[in-house]
Amino acid sequence: MRRSADNGASWSTIETVVDYSDGKSASNPSMIVDTTTGTIFIFFNYMDLDKEKEVCYFKVVKSLDNGKTWSTPTDITSQVSKPEWHQDFKFITAGRGIQNANGTLLHTIVNLDKGLHVFGSYDHGDSWYFIDTPIVLADESKVVELADGTWMINSRVNELGARYVHTSADKGRTWESSPETLLVDAGCNASIIRYTSVQNGDDKNRLLFSNANSKNNRSNLTVRISYDEGEAWSGGKTIYSQGAAYSSMTILSNGAIGLFFEKDDYQENVFVELILDWLSDGADKYISAEQK
Repeated sequence: MRRSADNGASWSTIETVVDYSDGKSASNPSMIVDTTTGTIFIFFNYMDLDKEKEVCYFKVVKSLDNGKTWSTPTDITSQVSKPEWHQDFKFITAGRGIQNANGTLLHTIVNLDKGLHVFGSYDHGDSWYFIDTPIVLADESKVVELADGTWMINSRVNELGARYVHTSADKGRTWESSPETLLVDAGCNASIIRYTSVQNGDDKNRLLFSNANSKNNRSNLTVRISYDEGEAWSGGKTIYSQGAAYSSMTILSNGAIGLFFEKDDYQENVFVELILDWLSDGADKYISAEQK
């Protein structure tokens, strides 16, 4: 990992979080930040290629000091997966999960044969629970909470040329699914986050979405804005028109948007700082609760 203490203007040297001996692997990392406790969680896939080749286990490490030090890995496979999935190809979506309004931590796990599932924690990561409701037509996916409490998942679907959206009004027990043809996609991991919320005292609701905006190849990284909880999206601003793959967004302490993405056929990992005024071509200027 690398750390930045100045909103991404500079970064530390590479620091090791987890390291295993040859024949064992840690891969596909993702994060959740618990804003209540300040804990940062990193989830990853673990394999022991010598003992159980291609069998995935799920582990998590956590930091209580903003990433300066990390715990030893904890295996949570039995909490967020099913015993009969032992041999299945499965993974926690790379990128990030969320913490919803009531403090629950939420994330998505993919089983390529059994569908997408949601898992989470009610107790700030002391334990994890698994929702045994498969969501189909979904690969790597991100979840957001809408203003009315609905959960919305935005999903990668290979060979469709667009994204799929799934919504649940009952905390993941049932889902409604539909293609989102406006969000053109090459079959690639994307990012969707809440930028502002009226419920939190902001001037309006805003969601942000970033992806490789192309039907045929991983290129044309684009960021879009939604002002109506994902019903409609802006035409988007191109961040990088050439090769661009996985992306992940976050909100910086200065109110800007941090965007991290894979660039030029995975040759570079790039961090970009964006501002709402530029994304909206000057049509939208964020008014914070303090400025009201």
